[in-house]
Amino acid sequence: MVDQLFEGRTKLAEAFVPLVQAAEQTLGLDEAKRTRILLRVDAGGGSLDDVNWALSRGYQILCKDYSGQRAARLAASVTRWVDDPDEPGRQVGWVELEASEYVRPVVRIAIRKRKPNGQWGIAVLISSLSPAEVEELSEVSLACSLDPAKELLLTHVRLYDQRGGGVETSFKGNKQGFSLGKRGKKCFEAQQMVMLLGSLAHNVVVWAQLWLAGTASAMQHYGPLRMVRDVFHVSGFLLLDAWGRIRQIGLNQDAPFALVLLSPLRTLVAPAHVTIYLAKSGMSQSDRNAHENGLY
Repeated sequence: MVDQLFEGRTKLAEAFVPLVQAAEQTLGLDEAKRTRILLRVDAGGGSLDDVNWALSRGYQILCKDYSGQRAARLAASVTRWVDDPDEPGRQVGWVELEASEYVRPVVRIAIRKRKPNGQWGIAVLISSLSPAEVEELSEVSLACSLDPAKELLLTHVRLYDQRGGGVETSFKGNKQGFSLGKRGKKCFEAQQMVMLLGSLAHNVVVWAQLWLAGTASAMQHYGPLRMVRDVFHVSGFLLLDAWGRIRQIGLNQDAPFALVLLSPLRTLVAPAHVTIYLAKSGMSQSDRNAHENGLY
């Protein structure tokens, strides 16, 4: 959606607002659309100023409080701790203190878990979601629970825990598939260019999956690494006419993905009147003669 390069020492607290503003511009997020967007952010974007900015823009927020000291003070107001069945040893509870410092109503949830040294590790979640919105997002019916308040509490925490998997997986896939870790530049402007080229490569891979993968093909679930390493490395032949235009593409019939790619590639290049076929590992003599004579 948005790629933006910052200096190496930049923290999320400094980058949060510019990143969201860039996303607003890219996606054309007006006021009505922003009210339907949930920002799930870790503690780096959970400062009072950042949360209030997001709330004032109309976003829904589910984030971790930036201040560890404030989290410890808020956790002291919890009167009932509930064991989290999803993570042994973790407990959660409603913060009882009023959240008057925020520009819109929010609820806060304290989370604690024992550290190896025996002390409590404490964090606080901040949520602007109503119970009905939590139900909608989680597909859980609170009315069917014997303890709706407890279920609402745990569902908030589960929603927060779901925040990062897809994003981190995408970053990891791009880094491995395009070898971005080996392409780092010392010059800031050069690194920006590497970042933009990485974004272009990512989009090409996504487009290629749409072009090449049928609904029943496992290829539609491949990440950048498998697309670049396995799919894009199918060998074959290009046969050109006398003017250097591609007329035939022969896919190596022994390549693992050759048969899978045959039909979608034919559809893709049909408007250009290019023939695609399965070829043997070595080019036949007739093909060589045709190529030399400029027939293909």
